[in-house]
Amino acid sequence: MTIDAFFVPNVSLMGEGCLASLPERVKMLKGKKPLLVSDRGMTDLGYTARVTELLKSEGIDCAVYDGTVPNPTDHNVEEGAEIYSKENCDLLISLGGGSSHDCCKGIGILVTNGGKIQDYEGLDQLKAALPPFIAINTTAGTASEMTRFTIITNSSNHVKMAIVDWRVTPDVAINDPELMVDMPPSLTAATGMDALTHAVEAYVSTDATPITDACALQAIRLIGQYLRKAVARGDDMEARDKMAYAEYLAGMAFNNAGLGYVHAMSHQLGGFYNLPHGVCNALLLPHVCRVNLMARTERFADIADALGQVTDGLSERDAAYLAIEAIEALSKDVGIPQTLSELGVKEEDIPTMVGNAQKDVCCLTNPRKLKDDEVAAIYKAAL
Repeated sequence: MTIDAFFVPNVSLMGEGCLASLPERVKMLKGKKPLLVSDRGMTDLGYTARVTELLKSEGIDCAVYDGTVPNPTDHNVEEGAEIYSKENCDLLISLGGGSSHDCCKGIGILVTNGGKIQDYEGLDQLKAALPPFIAINTTAGTASEMTRFTIITNSSNHVKMAIVDWRVTPDVAINDPELMVDMPPSLTAATGMDALTHAVEAYVSTDATPITDACALQAIRLIGQYLRKAVARGDDMEARDKMAYAEYLAGMAFNNAGLGYVHAMSHQLGGFYNLPHGVCNALLLPHVCRVNLMARTERFADIADALGQVTDGLSERDAAYLAIEAIEALSKDVGIPQTLSELGVKEEDIPTMVGNAQKDVCCLTNPRKLKDDEVAAIYKAAL
């Protein structure tokens, strides 16, 4: 017997201006003193102060940890957990993109479960729920504001640990497109391609269901229609709003269907070289799709249709290849680098990354089981 589960936050707020509901949500969760987890970028843009002032206007005191780095580490998690305890906090708020959300999740894990973050790598290893948790999203990509996935870099070996547990899912997710207007084109492109990767990998996953299929295909359609517009003009509010919905739908898909080798391999590039996650995904996606195509030909044909390719009169296989062409065209149009060599990746490091990728939990739902030499070949093709 197979039992499918579906995980999402209890409440998700979408649309322009929904950040204003934050104090009300904190009070509903009975929070007296939240810890706000963000990064220096959020602070420099004034977003950290905007949130703390919004809370203060409603009589809510707030502690702040803004030391999160891209590809957050175990040290970030430990520092944040110390502040949470020292300041006697009782609720978590994350502000930013995937790095802030993942760091905040890691902090919550240590606060209620103790030990080290390394203790919880893998699937459903937690023993206790996190404190009440509100995630405020400022990018349209990672969907970490609504998922059960937490990615933390182990600083001792530079491996990205995947912690997947229903208990880390935020209670409230806030996606206000007004907070996304200041994203530069390069970050808009990288996070958008990250969302596309989530949707594609979820759609061809071995754990896909009719619910995740619907979410994934609609996410792919929206990204195909609106990512170029959001990159071209950051103040295009329709594009920003639709990309916020797209990344959330993609999150609903992969949060429940799982991912695949794009993410398993991308995690190694991020941990080993500290590279941007979305860029790594975008680079690897067409290469992994080619390898997976034989196992999910009909689904790649669906992806081609969702990306606006004309497939009438084509064989299923030919239509499937159009999906890969459309992904490559979108990646080039929004300015993603086209080779790993451009990012400083070295062929000599591939064997180590292959070994670590094969241990990544994201491999489990890939439509094909790949051998080490096949994973290595993908890395080399992307060089």
